[in-house]
Amino acid sequence: MTTSAALPTNQLSARTKARKRAVDAVFAADLRKISPLTLLDDVSELTADRQNQEAIFGYAREIVNGVIQNHDEIDDLLDTYSQGWALDRMPNLDRAILRCALWEILHNDDVPDAVAINEAVELAKEFSTDDSGAFINGLLSRISATKTAK
Repeated sequence: MTTSAALPTNQLSARTKARKRAVDAVFAADLRKISPLTLLDDVSELTADRQNQEAIFGYAREIVNGVIQNHDEIDDLLDTYSQGWALDRMPNLDRAILRCALWEILHNDDVPDAVAINEAVELAKEFSTDDSGAFINGLLSRISATKTAK
């Protein structure tokens, strides 16, 4: 990751873990049709005795709240730029990764777009299908390019 010098390793690690927690919550909530914040709070309680949980869950909550508050905008952009892939046809995990990453790209100026995209691609490569990393990279890069062109 090119921005490791900008953030201390422990903060970078906490942000990476927070992204995974946020994606987990958005993914599971989508499947179960409940609030991702409820799921995030449940997991937070279960892991409260672990180190650095405040930083991890604090940023995860920020992402999840952002996805909830900007859900229509995020889904409209994903639907517009996904070129032949309706949101409901995407793997559920890819959709959750895209929603979280797109919130970071659109609404968190502290995170460079390239970092948000890279983190999303790494999550997809680790947890989703063989084609997911390339799909997510292409889609987020297209949306990011339109944002910077404005």
